Amino acid sequence: MILRANQSLTLWSFFRRCGNEERRFLKKTSIDFQNINDRKVIVCGLRSSYSKRPRSKCVLSKESIQVIHALKLAKSKSSEKLHQILNSSLTRLLNRDLLDVLAELQRQNELHLSLKVFNFIREEPEYDKMLSLYADMILLLGRNKMIEEAEELFSEVVERGLKPDTRMCTEMIGAYLQVGMIDKAMEIYGSMKENALGCSPDKLTFTILIRNLEKNGQEELAATLKQECVDYVESPDKFLKEVDQIHGRKRYLNLA
Repeated sequence: MILRANQSLTLWSFFRRCGNEERRFLKKTSIDFQNINDRKVIVCGLRSSYSKRPRSKCVLSKESIQVIHALKLAKSKSSEKLHQILNSSLTRLLNRDLLDVLAELQRQNELHLSLKVFNFIREEPEYDKMLSLYADMILLLGRNKMIEEAEELFSEVVERGLKPDTRMCTEMIGAYLQVGMIDKAMEIYGSMKENALGCSPDKLTFTILIRNLEKNGQEELAATLKQECVDYVESPDKFLKEVDQIHGRKRYLNLA
């Protein structure tokens, strides 16, 4: 049985709707049922407002939760056990559940497991050209300041003849800014601006660049970007006002 619920459903309401078998399983997971009335059902996705995966928001299925739990246990034992679980468990999941497992591991910042599942998924023919998978992985690598691995993944997409989209380029810019490589970030932005990569900067691109440049004292460069955004975003004055408003209460780069 796959458990589904509305995004606004409280975890307590969701728990009450489960059968006895599902309740016993959920109690064995890492879900904290203290203060359960105030908690919400877990919804898949890293940034739901920006994710373009071809699937609806959903509560993790029982099968997905079991696989995540098994992978985390296997990781603490041995690489051989982990390899065994990967091969035996992932092959039995439905396609959507497979993507949900990866998204949830990324949400939990399980970098090692995310890489394992990501490498498994991209071997599947229907996913080998799904750019959102690579963008999500670059985002996670950037958060963990693993810039060389992020660069390798970005280069791999290009070498395979695929064209990075706006989101992937933006995540690569974010990864560079995480480690203070402003010149590299501006290089990617320049390629986007010239359409050399087949995509153009958008609001998220400018938001990340402007806020981080200002944070690092690059006021002149940030001012240049504010002028250039006029050619790429609708209602630039309104957009720049929003960028100023989110400063201090949202991330520079911490897109949690």
